[in-house]
Amino acid sequence: MRRRWLGGKMAAVSLRLGDLVWGKLGRYPPWPGKIVNPPKDLKKPRGKKCFFVKFFGTEDQLDLLALLCQISNLKMNWSQGSAWIKVEQLKPYHAHKEEMIKINKGKRFQQAVDAVEEFLRRAKGKDQTSSHNSADDKNRRNSSEERSRPNSGDEKRKLSLSEGKVKKNMGEGKKRVSSGSSERGSKSPLKRAQEQSPRKRGRPPKDEKDLTIPESSTVKGMMAGPMAAFKWQPAVSEPVKDADPHFHHFLLSQTEKPAVCYQAITKKLKICEEETGSTSIQAADSTAVNGSITPTDKKIGFLGLGLMGSGIVSNLLKMGHTVTVWNRTAEKCDLFIQEGARLGRTPAEVVSTCDITFACVSDPKAAKDVLGPSGVLQGIRPGKCYVDMSTVDADTVTELAQVIVSRGGRFLEAPVSGNQQLSNDGMLVILAAGDRGLYEDCSSCFQAMGKTSFFLGEVGNAAKMMLIVNMVQGSFMATIAEGLTLAQVTGQSQQTLLDILNQGQLASIFLDQKCQNILQGNFKPDFYLKYIQKDLRLAIALGDAVNHPTPMAAAANEVYKRAKALDQSDNDMSAVYRAYIH
Repeated sequence: MRRRWLGGKMAAVSLRLGDLVWGKLGRYPPWPGKIVNPPKDLKKPRGKKCFFVKFFGTEDQLDLLALLCQISNLKMNWSQGSAWIKVEQLKPYHAHKEEMIKINKGKRFQQAVDAVEEFLRRAKGKDQTSSHNSADDKNRRNSSEERSRPNSGDEKRKLSLSEGKVKKNMGEGKKRVSSGSSERGSKSPLKRAQEQSPRKRGRPPKDEKDLTIPESSTVKGMMAGPMAAFKWQPAVSEPVKDADPHFHHFLLSQTEKPAVCYQAITKKLKICEEETGSTSIQAADSTAVNGSITPTDKKIGFLGLGLMGSGIVSNLLKMGHTVTVWNRTAEKCDLFIQEGARLGRTPAEVVSTCDITFACVSDPKAAKDVLGPSGVLQGIRPGKCYVDMSTVDADTVTELAQVIVSRGGRFLEAPVSGNQQLSNDGMLVILAAGDRGLYEDCSSCFQAMGKTSFFLGEVGNAAKMMLIVNMVQGSFMATIAEGLTLAQVTGQSQQTLLDILNQGQLASIFLDQKCQNILQGNFKPDFYLKYIQKDLRLAIALGDAVNHPTPMAAAANEVYKRAKALDQSDNDMSAVYRAYIH
């Protein structure tokens, strides 16, 4: 059953031409707009009362809205980014601004909100200028009349008081505008709950458990002789140049010294924007966060359309890349074929027909199996490139690199830090290691799928770093669950605990979202519990390999194992909370 918008139909409100509103597009997130007159040639739909809404946003955002309206069977004016919206699907902008911002966290959604605020600032500026000019005209008229009167002492005093009020009101108006701007600036950018492609598509698949191929193949068995001692030597090349000023590449020097030198080489390009004095509801900054990306002319392949892979492929297509997809469950490819992706019948076919093939699967076994029968190795030949984005251990990724390079291919590991939401929003953090030249060739792809990429040197470094990152995250999640349960059993309010944490140094989107999951009993997977437990296990093994203690991770791992025993594997990692209450 389709979930109702924020608890059901809104009570009747009085809306009129010129009002700023939130328009609901089917089952998709509300979007800010303005009620305007429809074009003469666009007829009003029959049935329930509707308003014609012109939405705020950049050109690619409005193309997206057009697609959503088409999917939702709404009449759409494609050329103007506007639509007929039923009155029960509209809410006043100002009255519901805070709740909308809270539930919608996409970067493009935030840009649309910024466009509304810019529109309001310009409107206020014009009103103040008009008011100021009217006051000046009135003062000049009063002064002229005053000079023509024989006795004007009282009038002078009245005029003086009037001028004071005008100046005072003007000052208060400026303060209000400044305050609004400051308030917006203090908020961190929020990510939209679900981003769709300008091409036709539905909701991305959300299940990643099908990615493991049943037939197991051992990579070690494929490797023998001199390749066993393989060690990656990164190629020397020019620094990566940022095409997108909002995306950052970090090339990290990995040495044998204990202290690692982190040198950011980001080069931001200036964006030339046309300055206009228009009060159009189009965004003042018409450049989308990833809008300046020039897609590579190389053919891209992608293996694995789970929680992470679905969002990644959607963003690659959205930014104009040519993508061929494969998934163990072929039906998951259908939505992306509708978007413009090509279908690969086997991993071997994808690799053989593409220049660069990415793979994002669930665990080390799946990462090895995808190379097996009808797999990646059958398609690899000199010059072909393979990028593994799975979160695996360093030994596994080294084996993958060995077999790919032994066939003349080029290899890069690039696990990603994030979750389903960040994947959909194109805000992942990419940790890469291996072939430096291939890293640079993947630049436009990384910009489409993430906000930052790090190059960490030789193969294995990215895998180690990714496990450490997830070890910290998983241990923190277990601690959050432990604190909430301790608050409950000692008679303290869990909500109050969250409020206190959100006001302190631990405040973060991660903390708030995971606590809200627990308080609402909503464990819909954003990052599978079974995968964070897998990463904790691998991180502990990494510590064992170098004789380094990991007692916090070990304790957290036991709690996750308990949660898995309670059938929480396919729930979100926040379901570790249930291990404490059973």
